[in-house]
Amino acid sequence: MTHQDFRENIWMAFDTLWQHKLRSFLTILGVVIGTTTVIVIAAFVSGIDSQVAKEIESFGSNSIYIFKFDPGFNFNPSAEERQRKPISYEDAMAIRDECPSVTDVTPFMSPVDFMQGPMAERVKIRFRDTEMYNATVQGTLPAYFRMGNTEVTEGRFFTDGENLARADVCVIGRDVANTLFPTVAALEKEIMINGRNYRVIGVMKKREMFITPADDPGNENKAVYIPYETIRKVFPNVKENFVMAQYAPGKQEQALDEIRQALRKKRKVAYGQPDNFGIQTSEGIIQQFKAITGGVFLLMVAISSVGLLIGGIGVMNIMLVSVTERTKEIGVRKAIGARRRDIVLQFLIEAATLTGLGGVVGILIGWGLAELIKLMMPTFVPLWAPVVGFVVSVGLGVSFGLWPAWKAARLDPIEALRYE
Repeated sequence: MTHQDFRENIWMAFDTLWQHKLRSFLTILGVVIGTTTVIVIAAFVSGIDSQVAKEIESFGSNSIYIFKFDPGFNFNPSAEERQRKPISYEDAMAIRDECPSVTDVTPFMSPVDFMQGPMAERVKIRFRDTEMYNATVQGTLPAYFRMGNTEVTEGRFFTDGENLARADVCVIGRDVANTLFPTVAALEKEIMINGRNYRVIGVMKKREMFITPADDPGNENKAVYIPYETIRKVFPNVKENFVMAQYAPGKQEQALDEIRQALRKKRKVAYGQPDNFGIQTSEGIIQQFKAITGGVFLLMVAISSVGLLIGGIGVMNIMLVSVTERTKEIGVRKAIGARRRDIVLQFLIEAATLTGLGGVVGILIGWGLAELIKLMMPTFVPLWAPVVGFVVSVGLGVSFGLWPAWKAARLDPIEALRYE
């Protein structure tokens, strides 16, 4: 087939579609809906993945997290994990002293048992007549601030000397400052935590939060950090620690091995026995989340494929009707020399044009919806989504148009010319 013949087939396909506009629209409606759904889902998942990766990496792309069970998206810890002994301050110091690939390490301790979820008893903080119940009070070492994962916009961080002296000082998050000090500067003011006064020496920069709930200890906007030794003095019965470490550039695997060996030795884990602690990297947590969203994406695509399937069946049905309506035309074409493959190609091009047009419309609608959703949630349309959407829609037309095209090509020209 020459390029001219191909162009003529394209023109005939568009002419047929234009002559039956309503029928064509109803035929491609399933393709439009299916393609739109795929584009919106892809934009939603890509936007969420990007935002989550950005949020986790804001705490340090070279960070390692250690807890008594696996940090990250561990929604249902096993009974064995819950019964493990807590990660201790001494465990954190063992990592610091015995792991040469680790540059900084700090434990975090909170009087709130966040594992109890919303039912956990919270620490109340107060300034004069203003109280706040959902702040996340934690003790940490000055090493956390040296890691460069957070910064203050007002004041400073507490020092090693203040930590050793068990000073009653604190660094607060932006939401805490806005709640307790809406009209005055927070620096050098004293806030009361469980009846004890702490002097505010720093206010942290507001951090963009997406997946971290307001009551989560990782929400720095609602954080109140006090020196680790101070919190150990005030809350001597608290034993649970969460540890954060940073490894030297390019030494992730060495750091993981060193930490694991140091903790197994410190926690007296017998040879051949599994770890009684969890360890995860920022990269690992991001991959965990992508695995979750990837599963959701595949499920939603499978559901949206029903629309594409309905569209494909509609294409096959309308093409079979078209073959019947144009039997005489097919006979004339075959009588003047058209070969079977010419007839097959003509109907395949018509079917592919029909679904391809539906795919383009679906992509445009999906892109527009993604931009609207972007006003409320992070979304962006990855380059592969419209490409895949168009290719799938065209492929759908070819697949479901094959049988009608073959049926048209097999018509006997004499019988076709006699058809009324």
